[in-house]
Amino acid sequence: MFTPFAWLIDTFYGWTHNYVFAISLVALAIMIIIAPLTMKSTKGMLEMQRLQPEMKKLQQQYKGDRQMLNQEMMKLYSDHKVNPLASCLPLLAQMPVFIIMFQVLTGLTRMGDDGTFDPDYISKTSDLFKALDPAREMLSFGLDLHLSPAEAMQKGLVYGIPYALLIVALGGLFFIQQRMVASRTASPTMSPTQAKIMQYLPVAFAVFQVFLPTALVVYYMVQAVFRILQQGYITRRFYGEDGLGKQAQEASAKARELGKDDDAKPSKKKEQSQAPAPIQSKRVTPGKNRPAPSGRPARPVPPSKRNK
Repeated sequence: MFTPFAWLIDTFYGWTHNYVFAISLVALAIMIIIAPLTMKSTKGMLEMQRLQPEMKKLQQQYKGDRQMLNQEMMKLYSDHKVNPLASCLPLLAQMPVFIIMFQVLTGLTRMGDDGTFDPDYISKTSDLFKALDPAREMLSFGLDLHLSPAEAMQKGLVYGIPYALLIVALGGLFFIQQRMVASRTASPTMSPTQAKIMQYLPVAFAVFQVFLPTALVVYYMVQAVFRILQQGYITRRFYGEDGLGKQAQEASAKARELGKDDDAKPSKKKEQSQAPAPIQSKRVTPGKNRPAPSGRPARPVPPSKRNK
């Protein structure tokens, strides 16, 4: 599992003889491979949004029948050839890659008994092994990619400033990427607080990189730049005039209107439950000069009152 990725770093290092360039080329190669999945998931997500009015109608029609609603939903997906799980494909693909890259970079800079690197996962005859085996630092552009930014800052403020700036730059790239996504998919039902959280959540992920090797920070910076360019392309392709993105936004607005109309209509059961109950008399004795109810004997009149 780890050897192919280590081989890829080794191959790119043989071309460039620079650790940053080698890791950057690996990041680009992975993003180019995942790019079709990202485009497919984006298109699938927009097609799902375009079906929201039909989905809302089905939810209203089969409100009390969950099984029938699920069947009709699956039929709707099948008729329009939409996969509701398509948007998860890029995330599912990237999570294993992150774990593999962390393991590979950690293995390449594993310390041996002699206090120098003892690289794992690559051939001992490779250029990368020959460069790392006698070294104690993975130096590139004056940065030790083996250290985490937190470890670098512990060595001194001046020494750790470049590493801290990398984290700040990574957080800025993540923020720009998220702003690009939020600007075209803003939901009117989302509160301003939720919108801010969604924008700053990737920045929190960048802060987490303080405790990971700087080589991974470089890896994510290159991928973030690629994603920004990719999001710009997605915006131009899908969100132009009469594009799929515009159709999806109009369909989402229509679905929200249908939901508001459905909530505004009071149900008949609710009206009946709120209607006032008829007032019933509790009087059981007949009134004066009224005949007694059938089946009951009349109350006898005292002799003193018969002549009145």
